[in-house]
Amino acid sequence: MTLLTRTTPLPVVAVTMGDGAGIGPEVIVRALLDETAMGFCAPVVIGDAARLTQAADVLGLDADVVRVDGVAAAEQAPGRINVIDLDLLPADLPWGQLSAVAGHAAYEYLRVAAELAVRGDVQAICTAPLNKEALHAAGHVFPGHTELLAHFTGIDEVSMMLSTPKMKVIHVTTHIGLIDAVARIEPGLVERTIRRGHEALVRSGVPQPKIGVCGINPHAGENGLFGYGEEEEKIMPAVELLVAEGMDIHGPLPADTAFFLAGRGDYDLIVAMYHDQGHGPVKVMGLESGVNITVGLPVIRTSVDHGTAFDIAGKGIAEAGSMVEALRQAAEMASTTMSVE
Repeated sequence: MTLLTRTTPLPVVAVTMGDGAGIGPEVIVRALLDETAMGFCAPVVIGDAARLTQAADVLGLDADVVRVDGVAAAEQAPGRINVIDLDLLPADLPWGQLSAVAGHAAYEYLRVAAELAVRGDVQAICTAPLNKEALHAAGHVFPGHTELLAHFTGIDEVSMMLSTPKMKVIHVTTHIGLIDAVARIEPGLVERTIRRGHEALVRSGVPQPKIGVCGINPHAGENGLFGYGEEEEKIMPAVELLVAEGMDIHGPLPADTAFFLAGRGDYDLIVAMYHDQGHGPVKVMGLESGVNITVGLPVIRTSVDHGTAFDIAGKGIAEAGSMVEALRQAAEMASTTMSVE
């Protein structure tokens, strides 16, 4: 694990509180009281100070939750949690229950964080989980964080990358049904996704990433035995184009083999064609070490790789490992960008 030194300014990371009825407030408090995380970055929470105080009480932790007017006023000290307080949640908001109020608040936290990042006031965004049903109940009909951030930053197309210590996976399609995903996949989208993943790895310090591209069908179609030629029609043209440009791209590969090979280190990145093809193997590796990275934005964004976990919210048992790792990766990428600039 790489620690950032204090010989250079620590990157400022906006930490959005996510759905206040879920475990977001708890994992944020636990992570920001972790001395390791404090060595990565200068975090500023965009959320509700009162809810973070409630979360600290639930956890039995002593946290100095301080409301600040802006990033410049956020002083970094052990035990201190700086919050740009939007004050959107009622004091009696139940833990673990779907709430349109909490869904709207999660939307607003992210909107403010995106504005700060676009202005350059923060160098990265790290998000606690939101609840899609609560978001929709509040009238914000977006599939999730990835699409919301694309909307807030004016970007037409971004990609979701999942990162674990052993494996990185980028997705061609994400929050749509399987039939719709197969229909949406086409060579241009596959090519752009691979390019985004390649660029992200190069920026993170992998100069010549080796990338494996999954097929759609079992055995990647096995030369037309399975499916209707989707690999040849939708994937091969993109792979051939990028290989001709000099990229180290392999595929289409049978997904079961591709993830096995990636897990043992043969590939720096796997390109998954649809949501569960990529998410399943990553989550088997362990949610506590997984990080969600949005690739293609004009700002850096990482996230925990778990949901709001309503079933354990407010019980003081939520683990913060994924949040600490998300902060680390946000800071690492932001520091690389700062050094280039």
